[in-house]
Amino acid sequence: MYNALRDANAPKAKIKDVKLSRVMQLFRPYGAQIIAILGFALAAALIGLGPPLVIKEIIDRALPQANKSLLWELAGLMVALPLFSGLLGVWQNHLNNKVGQNVMRDLRRSLFSNLQQQSMAFFTQSRSGEVIQRLTGDVQAVQSTVTGTIVSAITQFVIVLSTVIILFSMNWRLALLSMIILPMFVLPVRKVSTTRKKLRGETQKVRGEMASQLGEIFGVSGALLTRIFAREALQEQRFSKLNEEVMRLELRLNIIGRWYGMVIGVLAPAGTAIIYLYGGFEVIAGNMSVGQIVAFAAFIGRLYGPIATLLNLQVETATAMGIFQRLFEYLDLKAEIIDAPEAKSLPAVVGNIEYKNVSFAYLEKRYAIHNVSFTAGDGQLVAIVGPSGAGKTTLIGMIARLYDPTTGRIEIDGYDIKQVKLQSLRDQIAFVTQESFLFHASIRDNLLFARENATVEQIEEACRQAYIHEFIASLPEGYDTLVGERGHRLSGGERQRLAIARAILKNPRILILDEATSHLDSESEAYVQAALEHLMRKRTTVVIAHRLSTVLAADKIVVLEAGQRVEEGTHEQLLAQEGLYARLFHTQFAGVTEKAGFE
Repeated sequence: MYNALRDANAPKAKIKDVKLSRVMQLFRPYGAQIIAILGFALAAALIGLGPPLVIKEIIDRALPQANKSLLWELAGLMVALPLFSGLLGVWQNHLNNKVGQNVMRDLRRSLFSNLQQQSMAFFTQSRSGEVIQRLTGDVQAVQSTVTGTIVSAITQFVIVLSTVIILFSMNWRLALLSMIILPMFVLPVRKVSTTRKKLRGETQKVRGEMASQLGEIFGVSGALLTRIFAREALQEQRFSKLNEEVMRLELRLNIIGRWYGMVIGVLAPAGTAIIYLYGGFEVIAGNMSVGQIVAFAAFIGRLYGPIATLLNLQVETATAMGIFQRLFEYLDLKAEIIDAPEAKSLPAVVGNIEYKNVSFAYLEKRYAIHNVSFTAGDGQLVAIVGPSGAGKTTLIGMIARLYDPTTGRIEIDGYDIKQVKLQSLRDQIAFVTQESFLFHASIRDNLLFARENATVEQIEEACRQAYIHEFIASLPEGYDTLVGERGHRLSGGERQRLAIARAILKNPRILILDEATSHLDSESEAYVQAALEHLMRKRTTVVIAHRLSTVLAADKIVVLEAGQRVEEGTHEQLLAQEGLYARLFHTQFAGVTEKAGFE
């Protein structure tokens, strides 16, 4: 059901535009380092004013006067000034990258932390590849902006300001003439910035779709499905379409940037030519020296270059804002399931569960669960039965607050679970799902996920109770054996028993099961069922029942249809009612009941 509603109901934080001030907030913790960086940048910018003045002195004084000692001194300065400036630049660049990498680390950590707090509704409505793209690819895409923009902008501004002051002090008429061309630098910036920002956002969106598709295609299940149906050509066609779209967008981004770069590249030499033309007439007229015009032309390079850099930074920053918008949308996602302001820790529970008029809607007024009430007493086994799509998985998931009721409440030992701390609630609940998930890690690490401080003895005892220890011990690497992605190096029964061992190791008071043994062979099913019976012993258990033995063993059976509780009782009571349960029982277990001797 979630997949069908994914696009319509995906939780998003809409941001029309991202303010630069918000991006700047990312740098606030590193104020002292930024001040040091700016100090280095300012010193380097001021030192950079020296070489043109040295050239002027060589041409106007050292050479005409044949002053060899002065020539040596000035030549030495021409080497020393760039050397000193370069050393400052090394330290500046190191600090700059350090601050930038810290900011990127903080941004990734904040994104990860916020995503960790989202409810299961977010993950069932989102594509995992898109989430990963924002956390990795999008963050990487703004790295150059984060690591270089602020320092570069201030450095270039200092260079421009100091150069303008020098130019006007040398010759105000020539300085004014050099300013005529500046508006031509600025005119294309707004259009280029807007276009590149839009294109970059589109590019990252397509990259996210590509990452999602690749995750599905090259995941074990996707790869298996592709080969079973011989759809390699179709998958390649779909990938090629996205690949072509990424290329098209990147080419557009590049060509727009190149046209802008070409315009800037032409304007700077044009401005220098004007200076030489006008300054040449001034030299001929005796109003300027050759050294002055050469120095002036050198300073012009220090004026136009930084201005072009500043304008290009504006373009690049605007481009990055499209990506920051995507990142901040995830940062601004509100967690739906959080601790209440005055939530208290749930004490050790007996295990009495009560649903009170519980309803849950994925969309407004579109209920998956509607007005359901029932109880599960201490140590009881309650089976949830119903046709596919009845809302069984959603119903049992609410006990651990994977979803919160839209209306109504769920209590454990009289405590409203929305009023206790999530950690204390989930510490006392174990969940064994229909598809047991294992991380691509060792068997030991997968077991320790339930209880990180468990001893070797405790791990092995849990595995013995789950009837999996002997199998693990027979492996060459034992508990250090890697299980492969999603545990696909193991059989379905082995994965299921490991999941049960993990639940046993947690030692919960409440157990939630989406029982899955129908796809197992008889031997594996027998092992899994024995392990489940051991796991359920003396625990309150709510289980989506697929097996006859579970239904018959249940203390209570709750029958769902279209999200509503339509029947409740024991197996014998429900059969006598000759309602939905009776029909499901005779349909689902007809063959089994005949073999078992049931009427």
